[in-house]
Parts: sequence; C-alpha cells; structure tokens
Amino acid sequence: MEPTDILPIVAILSLVTVEFGGHALLRFITTDRDRLGASRERFFRAGHAHAGVLLVLTLVYLLYLPRTGFSDGLQWLVGVMLLVGVLAQSGGFFVHMAVGRDGSRSAGTTLTRSGALLIAAALVALAVGLIRAA
Repeated sequence: MEPTDILPIVAILSLVTVEFGGHALLRFITTDRDRLGASRERFFRAGHAHAGVLLVLTLVYLLYLPRTGFSDGLQWLVGVMLLVGVLAQSGGFFVHMAVGRDGSRSAGTTLTRSGALLIAAALVALAVGLIRAA
C-alpha cells in the first residue's frame, strides 16, 4: 500500500485520542482543577492544542505529498517523520507536565524541541519536493 493510503488513517485515529484528551482536560478543569494546578493545566492545554492542530496539518501534508514525485520509500520516510514529530512535540508537553518543574528544562522540553525539528525537516522536504515537481 501507498504511504498516503495508510498514514492518513493513523492521523485520523490519532485525532480521536485528541478528542478524548479534550474531554479529560474539561473534566480536570471542572472537577479537579486544584489537583492539576495552574502550571500542569497550561502544559496539558499546550499539548492538547498542538496535537490537534498538527494532526490536521498532517492530513493536509499527506494530500500534497503525492505531488512531489518522491518514491514510495521517501514518502514513507517523510510521512512517518512528520507523524513522529507531531507525537513528540505534543507529547513532550505531557511529559513535562508529569516530570518537569516550572522554569527548568526536562525530558519533556527536549522531546518537544526534537519533535519540532522533525516537523520542520518534513515540511522543508515537502516544499523542496513540490518546487522540484513544478
């Protein structure tokens, strides 16, 4: 199967987890706000928002990917790189929420930055592919 047949399914199913995360966030805010705390709430919101927006970006990206003329192998590589980047960037907020402290770096902030680099590399690859194909 083509990468653009499988990867959109992964992105759409991942959006279901974002939906569940929105429900969980709403529950925390309305029932257990004091337990979550202001700092953790900010990181929860950031992780949730980044995941949703970046997964929608992934769906748009996968619409343009076939126009690049990349081989199937390269399409798999950049598509998976984008998805891993999205999961790493948004997931890093949740990791920091769990183990980080205000004003200091953690494994979560490193994961978020690594995800951002993967996303940037995948986006540049798409742009180059589209320019070359034009």
